[in-house]
Amino acid sequence: MDEKKENLIREIIERELAMFLATPNEGGPSACQMRPQSFRVMRWMNHSTHDIATLESYLNDLKEAEAQGRNFMIEKYARMDDRLPPLSQNPLLDEITDAECAFLHEASERYPHAIKGHGETHFRNYCRCELETLSDRTLELYAAEVKRAQQEKRNLAEERYDNLWKKLGEGSLAAYDAKLAARS
Repeated sequence: MDEKKENLIREIIERELAMFLATPNEGGPSACQMRPQSFRVMRWMNHSTHDIATLESYLNDLKEAEAQGRNFMIEKYARMDDRLPPLSQNPLLDEITDAECAFLHEASERYPHAIKGHGETHFRNYCRCELETLSDRTLELYAAEVKRAQQEKRNLAEERYDNLWKKLGEGSLAAYDAKLAARS
């Protein structure tokens, strides 16, 4: 990954982390909020397949949200719990969510030891609610990435997990899955 992309992702994650840590949780801070490094790694994985244009647009979304006093994490989790009405009606929300669910399902079938099925309903809701926080411009760029991946027969979920396991020193996704299978 080139330096410009890594720097963009790093800035995005630090802004997301600030929002995440400022998100109130019933009963006090969540276990996830107590592990900011885990948050950073998982968000890095999530952003690792985006291109520069999408990352720049999303960073702009975050900056605009901060200027308006918005917190994307509060909005996402409130949407997940049906505490807010939909934040967007953009038709790309369903298109991207459907594709991401298909990517994850296919990847978990191909690498069942390294990628556990996250529960279709929960993942769909999480993905959709997160996407609702994005600007129309970022959604358009994201949708174009998804379409390109589909046309090129690439699986973005598989690529993200491959990036994650490489970053964590486990080799490729295939190697890590084989290692876990051998332990079973």
